[in-house]
Amino acid sequence: MLDGWNVNRSYRGMTAEQRLADRRERLMTAAYTLYAKPGFAATTIERLCSEARISNRAFYECFGGREELLQALHERCVDETLAAVAKALQDAPSTLAGRVQAGIRAYVEFATADWRRARIMHVEVRRSGDVLSISRQRAVDAFAHLIEETAAEFPQPAGLNRRLLALGVIGALQELLIEWLLADEQPEIEELVGVAGHIFGRSLGAT
Repeated sequence: MLDGWNVNRSYRGMTAEQRLADRRERLMTAAYTLYAKPGFAATTIERLCSEARISNRAFYECFGGREELLQALHERCVDETLAAVAKALQDAPSTLAGRVQAGIRAYVEFATADWRRARIMHVEVRRSGDVLSISRQRAVDAFAHLIEETAAEFPQPAGLNRRLLALGVIGALQELLIEWLLADEQPEIEELVGVAGHIFGRSLGAT
């Protein structure tokens, strides 16, 4: 009880916690489209609330501001992509080349399956300035660690730091996805997979 009010009291069949979770999810859904296009900078709290059909006051019960909502959305996109890649690596052939190809294909296909996910992870993450700097670094670290783990049992390219190699190929993959999103002539998904697989394979020493 809080000042005589039961915080677990049901309203239209939902508890206070369920209503909060529902509003938060509706805001995440609205931001998924609006932050992808027209983009984070062009999306106001008022527009988010209108799309989610909640009040401005309810927004601040869910998030501290537009920036916190963007961070939550970016982290969800990253977590879902990491899970898809990890699953593909688990089911991949035991060779380094087989793992590289499986991981690359999983990443590219999952990221491009929904243009909003790809845009938030690869375009808005840069356009948002410092808002996602910490979240972006966490994502890069997580993917770099996954790459290092995947290649750990195989010989390391002579004289080359494997973590730096991982960071380098991540940067290359990001640029390929940006090209897919923004180019006048959009490359085919198979082209992205082929080029990224070549870069990763050569860099990590796969034959």
